[in-house]
Amino acid sequence: MPARVELRDIRKSFGETEIIKGVDLTIEPSEFVVLVGPSGCGKSTLLRLVAGLEEITSGDLLFDGDTVNDDAPAKRRVGMVFQSYALYPHMTVAENVGFGLKLAKKDKAEREQRVNDALEVLQLDHLRDRKPSQLSGGQRQRVAIGRAIVRKPNVFLFDEPLSNLDTELRVQMRMEIGRLHRRLKNTVVYVTHDQVEAMTLADRIVVLEAGKVRQVGAPLELYERPANRFVAGFIGTPKMAFLDAKLVSSEGGVTKLAVDGGRGVPVEVSVAQRELPAADGANLTLGVRPEDCWLEDTGQAMIHGEILELERLGADTFAFVDVPGAEDSVAVRLKDPNRKLSPGDSIGVSFDPSRIHLFDAEGETIAPRDVLAPA
Repeated sequence: MPARVELRDIRKSFGETEIIKGVDLTIEPSEFVVLVGPSGCGKSTLLRLVAGLEEITSGDLLFDGDTVNDDAPAKRRVGMVFQSYALYPHMTVAENVGFGLKLAKKDKAEREQRVNDALEVLQLDHLRDRKPSQLSGGQRQRVAIGRAIVRKPNVFLFDEPLSNLDTELRVQMRMEIGRLHRRLKNTVVYVTHDQVEAMTLADRIVVLEAGKVRQVGAPLELYERPANRFVAGFIGTPKMAFLDAKLVSSEGGVTKLAVDGGRGVPVEVSVAQRELPAADGANLTLGVRPEDCWLEDTGQAMIHGEILELERLGADTFAFVDVPGAEDSVAVRLKDPNRKLSPGDSIGVSFDPSRIHLFDAEGETIAPRDVLAPA
C-alpha cells in the first residue's frame, strides 16, 4: 500500500554544519513529489533521511502516522533507485532483479513470481538472461528500478536516476517512469537537478535552497506564480529575466513603474488586491519570461539593448539581449524563428505588462499576475 510520508521540522547537521534546516512537508499516498534545487541545497541528503541511510538530527519522520526515525531502511518498506545502477556484472537481469529477495530468504516460488511480474511491468522479460554488459544505459536503469519493484515498497525513492543517460534515453526513461507510477500508484519521492524532469513527472515540486523549502506546489503553479525570486529564476528555461524597476508615482490605486533605469516606458500596475510599497522612488525588481517579451524597433520599445547571442532550436529561437538595468541578459522567444538577426544588433524589447512579476527588496513576490493590468 502506498504510504503517507510526513516530515516535521526535519533537521540534519554534520558536525557544526547544518545541512537541512527545518523541513516541513507532507506527501500524500500515491503522490509523485520531486525535490529540486541547485547543487548543495540538501535534496539528496533529505532523500537519504527518508530512506534511513542518514540519521535525523532532530524532528520527526512519519510513515502513515507512525514515527520511523529509529527504524532501519528495510523496516521502512522503501525502494531506492540511485544514480549509479550498481548491478552485479556476473548476474543475469533476472538474477539482479531477484537478488534482494534471495538475501531476504524469500521462498523460491514467490521470488520467481515477483521477478517475472517486475520484468513484465518494465518490458524486460525478453532480456532476462542477459548480463549488464549486454544492455543499454536505459535497460540497465530499468533493471535497477526492477530491483526496487520486487520488494513491493510503500515508498519509491529516486536519487537522480537519469543523470547518467544521454538526452534521448532521458526522454524515454522519463516517460517510462511516469507510466510506471500511473500503473503501480506508489508514493514517489524523486530527486533531480533537471527541471524538465520535475515539470513533466511531478504532482508537486518542492524547491530547496540551502537546506530550506522555498516553495511547494504543482509544476504550473510554480511557473506561473513563484513565491520569490529564487523560485522564479530557478523554474523555467531560459530563465526569467530580472530588471531594476522604480516606483515613479502612486495615485488612485494605480502605481507606475519605470524600468531600464528610468528610461523605459512606465508600466501601470493595479494594486487593488495587494499593496505595493507606497514610497515614491522605491526600488523593486521586475521579472518577465521569454514568451512574454518581443523584439521591436528601438523607437517603440519599452527597453533597449544589444543582442548578445541567438539560440536557434528549430521550432523556437531565443535572442539574448544585453539591457541596462538587467541582472543578466533578457531572453526573448522570437515569434518568427526565421527572423534575420545577428549578435551585436541594437534592438528594442517590449513585454506584456499583465504578464510581469514584481519582487521586493528581499526577493519576495509582491504582485501576483492576477493584479497586474496593462498600461
